[in-house]
Amino acid sequence: MTGPVVVIGDALIDELRDDSGVREFVGGAALNVAVGLSRLGVSTALIAMVGDDEAGDHIRSFLADFGVRLIPTASPLGTARAVSTRSGGGEPEYVFNEASQRRRIRYGDAERAAIAEAPLVAISCIALDDLAQTRELGEVLSATGVRFAIDPNPRTGMLSDRAEFVRGFEGLAASATLVKVGEDDATLLYGEPLDTLRARLIDLGAGAVLATYGSAGAAIEAGGAVVNRPISALPGRIVDTMGAGDAAFAATLAALLDRSPGNQDEWGDVLQYAMDVAAATCRFEGALLRLPRALEDDDIDRIGT
Repeated sequence: MTGPVVVIGDALIDELRDDSGVREFVGGAALNVAVGLSRLGVSTALIAMVGDDEAGDHIRSFLADFGVRLIPTASPLGTARAVSTRSGGGEPEYVFNEASQRRRIRYGDAERAAIAEAPLVAISCIALDDLAQTRELGEVLSATGVRFAIDPNPRTGMLSDRAEFVRGFEGLAASATLVKVGEDDATLLYGEPLDTLRARLIDLGAGAVLATYGSAGAAIEAGGAVVNRPISALPGRIVDTMGAGDAAFAATLAALLDRSPGNQDEWGDVLQYAMDVAAATCRFEGALLRLPRALEDDDIDRIGT
């Protein structure tokens, strides 16, 4: 398999509202991962639903700027949008438009060919509670035999059937090379602690589980070993945690392309790298992946997005 890494999932406009005003960013968990991989030097393609409208044009231009090939599913409802309101340092509250809530990805010849040629496929924030859509993706993955990783990324405003979402997620996770989950995922989908969900996914058959614990750091469980890392201590203050999980996922995927960790120390190196990248990303507004060198005074990333 010699093609680009393929990321499958959401691409949208993030509209941020807070005490300083309203700002828009090109976003979506899958888009963040695709762009992050490209910034890490990985050739990448994104399969996502994008509208034929001004917002869709922004997404297409943004991906082109970062060298990510877009394989789009047309959206009759226009481009997806998430409006997040932040105030007083609290967690953002999201409202999703109809295009987000009724998202659908088609798997035609171009999509299937890209998946078949990929060294790795990453899945993030797809409608796993859409039985037909999830079954179709599973059939494509099974037919190609490609390695894949999945981050369920459930969002309250886009979740129509929690039980069906769990079934769709677990059906894919059982064959995944890597599964990423966070505390919010464990609470929303299972109502249980993340440690319990991590063990459940390993028992289902996942090759490795990347579990993110917010301010408590992260862990990777694989091959009977568990490694933990705290939040990386980097210079500067934390500005925005929105892209931390996507950055950690992208950095882990990039590391797995270069090597197949075989012991606890090697998994520890992978996790440390992911935590360093996530910590750097949190020191800028928006979800664009940043490297620790972006915190140096002469790095061009300091000019922003």
